[in-house]
Amino acid sequence: MELKLNNPICFFDLETTGVDVAKDRIVEISILKVYPNGNKESKTWLVNPEMPIPASVSEIHGITDEKVANEPTFKELSREVYNMIKDSDLAGYNSDRFDIPLLAEELLRSDIDFDMKNKVSVDVQTIFHKMEKRTLSAAYKFYCGKILEGAHGAEADTNATYEVLKSQLDKYDELENDIKKLSEFTTRKKMADFAGFIAFDKDNEEIFSFGKHKGKKVEKVLEEEPGYFGWILNANFPLYTKKVLTAIKLRKLNTKF
Repeated sequence: MELKLNNPICFFDLETTGVDVAKDRIVEISILKVYPNGNKESKTWLVNPEMPIPASVSEIHGITDEKVANEPTFKELSREVYNMIKDSDLAGYNSDRFDIPLLAEELLRSDIDFDMKNKVSVDVQTIFHKMEKRTLSAAYKFYCGKILEGAHGAEADTNATYEVLKSQLDKYDELENDIKKLSEFTTRKKMADFAGFIAFDKDNEEIFSFGKHKGKKVEKVLEEEPGYFGWILNANFPLYTKKVLTAIKLRKLNTKF
């Protein structure tokens, strides 16, 4: 089943130096852009992460320091990457919890003000886990009847994710072929930031989801304990979390005038 699209959608996958959204960097990114008329374009870049790639990680995706030594940095690629995705919804495998947050960090480090305000995302892994609970290779075999050659390569994983989503739509009648509906289905919990440090309560107001202020309204905490804002900004939190927190603080200040 082909996707019914109102907007382009970019399936993408990252290979990285590790799994820490705030610290780790991209070493490979692959994007498959699918247009409403069915046309597709794809690009894959190796990226110099400007930091060592741990040997244990290289063993997984096969990308070593030597392989990316002469490749462009993400900052050098950032405008090209952003131009490809800026008009599109996003999709991936475990993308809501990892790929989108890490991509956002890299774009913000490159002085590109990325957010998801006018986009939705579809996490194909969530559909799979809700329906079958398996890995991407197993998902590809289960839904598409094929062996995933080149697993843990960004391009292979990106194309497999696209094929799996189309097959999931064929298999499950309860899945509606609508990107916004699929996004709602794959969203685990509504968060204000990608990393999940700031959530929304039942009144759709921001609350902290961690630490000593877990469950408390962000605006109230910032008002009663102003130093908490500075602590987060100076601590090792993701840039996007800091951006969201700053916006909440500025919004509160603006209402006082």
